[in-house]
Amino acid sequence: MSRPDIHLYTAATMNGYKPVIFLEEAGIPYDLTSIDFSKQEQKTPDYLKLNPNGKIPVIEDRAEGRAIFESGAILWHLAKKYGAFLPADPVKRSEVMQWMFFQVGHVGPMMGQAMYFQHIAAPNGHEEPFSIKRYVDESRRLLEVLNTHLEGREWLAAGEYTIADMMVYPWARAYVWARTSVDGLPHLQAWFERIDTRPSIQKALTIPKANPHFWDANADASAFAKENAARFAGDVRKD
Repeated sequence: MSRPDIHLYTAATMNGYKPVIFLEEAGIPYDLTSIDFSKQEQKTPDYLKLNPNGKIPVIEDRAEGRAIFESGAILWHLAKKYGAFLPADPVKRSEVMQWMFFQVGHVGPMMGQAMYFQHIAAPNGHEEPFSIKRYVDESRRLLEVLNTHLEGREWLAAGEYTIADMMVYPWARAYVWARTSVDGLPHLQAWFERIDTRPSIQKALTIPKANPHFWDANADASAFAKENAARFAGDVRKD
């Protein structure tokens, strides 16, 4: 039996779920290697040959004999390779790319910092209210941008469900973990509901494991929060 073309290296994070979402939605077979941050597997010499930046996710495209890193580049590659979730029209493709870059340049970094200062820095002795407020406020502003854009639209770009939605969704939907309110954002919440109910999304968010505390305000996050803060304690500067 031949191996799948795609070998995915990932972990259960917002960026890590993106290629899983595409592969599950497109019904593409793939091999999976779950990367264990606690063992620093993303920093091993073999992994750094795949991604010099030592981050997840990465795919190896066996058919092409090359590795691709950065989640946006991965989804763009997969969408073009399999002709899925990316329109052929160049103007519509440009719309998709713009919202992908909106996630890469804004939603991910800002919400990621909101999560970092609340869930990693603060539990490790660096409580910084100014930084927390700065990143939570900016996260809220970006969610408001999405809400305004989604008024009268079902999807972010090109009038159809695309890799732009797959890129933005795991981050924006993790507003719970970022402790950022979505109150008063009905169009954004309706977009969440449309994606939440897709069977492939429900499956993808359990691979390589489920993290319900990212998405569910009623989930018990205490054990995970403690483990997460300890795992990334080394990332907090010690004065």
